[in-house]
Amino acid sequence: MLNSAWYVTHTGLLSLAHRSGCEGIHVEPVPEFSNATDLRWTFKASVYKSRSCRGFVGYGDADPSNVSPSVHGAELRIAETRAVNRALRKAYGIGICSVEELASSAVASRGPAQQSKKLPPQPANGNYGGPKVRDRLCQLIREHQLDPTLVKAYATDFCGAKTLREATREQVENFVTHLGDWAAKDRNALLCQLHSYLGPKEGAA
Repeated sequence: MLNSAWYVTHTGLLSLAHRSGCEGIHVEPVPEFSNATDLRWTFKASVYKSRSCRGFVGYGDADPSNVSPSVHGAELRIAETRAVNRALRKAYGIGICSVEELASSAVASRGPAQQSKKLPPQPANGNYGGPKVRDRLCQLIREHQLDPTLVKAYATDFCGAKTLREATREQVENFVTHLGDWAAKDRNALLCQLHSYLGPKEGAA
């Protein structure tokens, strides 16, 4: 429980997978986006819910700029854990994994009183959180040359909704903040994550 909201831990996700009969998890580094000298790592994780499952893929990255100073030196393990968490979230329909997924310090620094002042959920009219949020998202897509279709797929997954129309304004605002932070810190790792949404969303054969 963080700031009056529940978040699923890495251990919780693994427990869920175990209870659900997960067939296996395969994790591998992505060499082209990793650099041991700079302590920058990117991993790809694939979760197989059954023997016939084609796999749910998630990417995770970590470097000294996007982890807490207290865990510097553990970037490799953190990147691996993030990849596994994102793959498990996709496989089992978990929208948010941890406060880190909500743009880290931007959310952690806000108290419950500040969070309660957020605007209410948006109506299901397809405006994705209102003009300002939509304009900011479009600006990020143009600025970082992102694929709008893949960004929309990622946003839907991040918000834990079937469609963006069903996501609340708060969820979309959190996603836009998260997207902007990640694009500024490591666009290549973000592209890895977006590319995991290429092809059918369903992972089962």
